[in-house]
Amino acid sequence: MRFAGILAAALCAAAGAAGAPGQVSIAAAANLTQAIGALDAGFKSEHPDVDVTLALGSSGSFVAQIENGAPFDVFLSADMGFPAALARSGHADAATLVPFAVGRLVLWTMNPAVDVSGVAASVKSPAARTLAIANTRTAPYGRAARQALEGLGLWDAVQPRLVTAEDISQAAQFVETGNADAGFVALSAVLSPKLRGRGRWIEVPAALFTPLVQGAIITSHGSANPASAAYVAFLRGDAARKVLEAAGYGAP
Repeated sequence: MRFAGILAAALCAAAGAAGAPGQVSIAAAANLTQAIGALDAGFKSEHPDVDVTLALGSSGSFVAQIENGAPFDVFLSADMGFPAALARSGHADAATLVPFAVGRLVLWTMNPAVDVSGVAASVKSPAARTLAIANTRTAPYGRAARQALEGLGLWDAVQPRLVTAEDISQAAQFVETGNADAGFVALSAVLSPKLRGRGRWIEVPAALFTPLVQGAIITSHGSANPASAAYVAFLRGDAARKVLEAAGYGAP
């Protein structure tokens, strides 16, 4: 496999650097907010001489930033489509694109009057006067929520009640603060230490939307950085898998 060859060469280069400190810059989808700290700590324990810098945001927004020269080494997307688009535009190496997790979508509410007996029931509940959703163009979780609503025949009906967030993390903030009666958020958010046990949620059936297979890719900027390949390899290992599973992600 070409990626394995690239990874091996990169790790050999790193070994030849005589332990010199390095740095890797990560652009991560907002749904990873709850897991990224533990992931970075795990990577740091295996690579103590590499410093990790991090930015969180919507996957689509990062594509635009990277195409405009943002110096990220590794892009962690909430889907496989956005990193593939970067590769097609020549801003990332297609051979390094790998899946590392599968996201899960839930409908979450802090309003005790909202019906959570089913997704359709929640959306139709009179108490759900406003519904938070991530941007359907730039946030894969927002796109998945739209697909689910369309599959239930509810997309057109909910338009007047939608509150659009920049990303899935902000959608969760809208629900948490009461700016939305309910919202489509990542399971990782409601399982986080901050939100666990607060409110009520119901998982959106996976059959209602395109699977949220999350992809990692090394950008053109990061292609010469051995730490980039090391970080992607770590994401595919057992330590990262355990962190991601605990945070509510499935294995790809």
